[in-house]
Amino acid sequence: MASLWNNRITVSLFGEAQGPAIGVIIDNLPPGEHIDITELRNFMARRSPVGANARVRRPNDDMIQIMSGLIGGKTTGSPLCAFIQNLDNAPDENTFMPNRLARPGHADYTGAMRYRGFNDPRAGGHLSERLTIPLVFAGAVCGQILERRGIYCGAHILQIHNIKDKQFDNIKLSREEIIRLRKTKFPVLDSDKADLMKQDIEKAQSGGESLGGIVECAVINVPAGVGSPIFDGLENCISQLIFGIPAVRGIEFGAGFKCAEMVGSQNNDEFYINDMGHVVTKTNNHGGILGGISSGMPIVLRVAFKPSPTIAKAQDTVDYGAMENATLKPSGNVNPCIVPMAVPCVESAVNIAILSNMLDYPNF
Repeated sequence: MASLWNNRITVSLFGEAQGPAIGVIIDNLPPGEHIDITELRNFMARRSPVGANARVRRPNDDMIQIMSGLIGGKTTGSPLCAFIQNLDNAPDENTFMPNRLARPGHADYTGAMRYRGFNDPRAGGHLSERLTIPLVFAGAVCGQILERRGIYCGAHILQIHNIKDKQFDNIKLSREEIIRLRKTKFPVLDSDKADLMKQDIEKAQSGGESLGGIVECAVINVPAGVGSPIFDGLENCISQLIFGIPAVRGIEFGAGFKCAEMVGSQNNDEFYINDMGHVVTKTNNHGGILGGISSGMPIVLRVAFKPSPTIAKAQDTVDYGAMENATLKPSGNVNPCIVPMAVPCVESAVNIAILSNMLDYPNF
C-alpha cells in the first residue's frame, strides 16, 4: 500500500484500524530537536469525535510508545518510530465480518478490488480514518520544530453543513489567535456560530444523519522563497498530504475558486514595502504561494470534507463476497460530524509539508 510519503522528510504509516497496533516512522528529521511529549499528547488529544453517541477515542487512551529516534527528549537523527497499541483490537477478521458488505461511502469495495480481497476488512483496515492518529503524531512533532523557528500553523472550523464561521484575516493573522484556537475545544472564530453548528450536528444525529464541512488553515512567518515550481510546488506538497486524510474532497488556496469570478486587476495582489522594510502584498488572493514558492505572506488554504459515511440509517448495498444485493443495517457507532476532529489532521499535514520544504532553506 502506498502509505509512504517521501519529500526530504519521509513519513510511513502502518497498521490497521482494529489490528494490534498502528504507528508511524518519520525519517530525516533534524537531529537535536527537543520534543515536548506533554505538548505532543495535548496536540493529539484534539482529535476526538463530537456527538453524544460518538465513540470518543483519544490517543492518550491508547499506549503510545516511541521506539526509536528520541533520547533525552531530543531527536537523534535516526528514524523516529511511534507505536500506538489498539485498545479495541479485533483478533479474527472472519468472526468480525463474515460477510463482505460494501458500506456506502467507504472504501470497502474499492480496497477489496485493489488488493484482490486480501485487505483487512475490519472497520476499514488500513483505509480507516484511525490512521490519522499516527499522521497527527508526525504533524505534532514537525509543528514543534517549526514553532521553534517562529513558524505557526493553525486551523479552525470554517463551515459545517450550511453554517459558516468568519474567515481568517489573511493579512494580519497572529500567533496569539492560532494558539487560542488550539486551546479551544470547538475551534471557531465566532463563538455564536459554534453554538449553531453544535445544534445542527445534534439535529443531524437525532435523524440518523451526518454532516460535512470545511476546515480553514493558515501558516504564518514562512519566509519568502520556500518551495519549488511546477511539480514540486508548495501547494502540490501540501495537497498530497491533505488528500491522505480520509473524507477530504477538495482543497483551495487563497481566494481559491472565487478567482474565477474576478478580473486580473481584482485578483492580482499588489506589492509594496511596509514600515519594517519587508516586501509584502496589499491583499492575499494568492494565499501566500506564487509559482509554487512562498511569498512571505500567510499561507492560507481551505479543505472540504464530506459527511461521515457511517450513518444510523439502513442503506442498500451489495455483499461482494456472495455477489448479491444486501442491506446494511444502521451502525451503533456513529460520529455525526468528523469536521472538528479533522482540524488537527489538517494542521498536521501542513506542518509536515512546510517542514519538509524548510529543510532546503538557508540557515534553517
